[in-house]
Amino acid sequence: MQDNGNSNGVVNKSAREDRFQGHDYYNIDELLSDDHLLARDAVRSWVKQEVSPIIEDYANRAECPKHLFKGLGEIGAYGPSLPAEYGCGGMDEISYGIIMQELERGDSGIRSMASVQGSLVMYPIYKFGSEEQRKKYLPKLATGELIGCFGLTEPDHGSDPGGMITNIKDDGDAYILNGAKMWITNSPVADIAVVWAKDEEGKIRGLIVERGMKGFTTPEIHGKWSLRASITGELVFEDVRVPKANVLPNVKGLKGPLSCLSKARYGIAWGAIGAAMDCYDSALRYSQERVQFGKPIGQFQLTQKKLAEMITEITKAQLLVWRLGTLANAGKATPAQISMAKRNSCNIALQIAREARQIHGGMGITNEYPIMRHMMNLETVLTYEGTHDIHLLITGMDVTGFNAFK
Repeated sequence: MQDNGNSNGVVNKSAREDRFQGHDYYNIDELLSDDHLLARDAVRSWVKQEVSPIIEDYANRAECPKHLFKGLGEIGAYGPSLPAEYGCGGMDEISYGIIMQELERGDSGIRSMASVQGSLVMYPIYKFGSEEQRKKYLPKLATGELIGCFGLTEPDHGSDPGGMITNIKDDGDAYILNGAKMWITNSPVADIAVVWAKDEEGKIRGLIVERGMKGFTTPEIHGKWSLRASITGELVFEDVRVPKANVLPNVKGLKGPLSCLSKARYGIAWGAIGAAMDCYDSALRYSQERVQFGKPIGQFQLTQKKLAEMITEITKAQLLVWRLGTLANAGKATPAQISMAKRNSCNIALQIAREARQIHGGMGITNEYPIMRHMMNLETVLTYEGTHDIHLLITGMDVTGFNAFK
């Protein structure tokens, strides 16, 4: 790809045109409110102006566009369904999902920047924190003045978070924190980390760890082939003294971090469809413009089969997450229902990306088109916040009543 930047490393945003158009085969927009549509249009416009023109360049260089953190705050992408009294959007859960869908249509890494901040940092502070903690952190997190990350996964404990070894020990008016977390989105640039650790009784507790606390470091992870525009790292704690005022007072046990994961998984269920829609949109347009054997390749039966199956799966996924959103608004969405939607959306999105790559032929492997970037990103999205197989077993346990994890 030709370098479209200048000597200061600033990419010329006119270099790439975002021609995306939405796809709503079953008129699902009729099920959405005016507020939903306004939120979608605002975020879609922002993505077209601020993300699409630069994202291929940043992904190619494996660099995070850190300037977008503030922009995400300006468009209300951080904790949009949390209360307005804390500087958040006060929107419903469908609005939150739509925002995540539009962001991931731009790039999964950009959606990760927002969903980690909102679902895994702001949500636990709101849900389990004290009023003092809410007032101290949430308004600044909502604007992007503060950046947060979420520390649950450990080097030896991914799908089994209950086996964590990160721990805290009582030290008067503070706890001494030791351990390490791995694969943490935003960690190298985070101002605070919501960290889960076991106390001396073996109970899992949540703590707000601030950058600058002695013994707290956040080394960056390099060499990723996926989510290359998202910054990822570790959290390392060596006798970090965390004031007891930073402990989330209203939760003990694994239900704390798991409820945060349900909130994040809900956003991913919507978000992955955005990536699928972008791949479909690019493939559809390419099939109408690319001529072989004297006619557009979209006129061939096998190409039409691919496109027809893509829009069918997108439509089914759209209906699934819309219904999930109505359940979430009513406080009725179960973790198992969220798992089903997250697994389905990620799976169909990855399959659509692969089929779209075939339609694009050789051009599909270049960064002139978004296909390979989405495909590589979706390989991670399929796995994080619960793997494809873990979510399958969650559904299996829900329908049979038998726990396959024990």
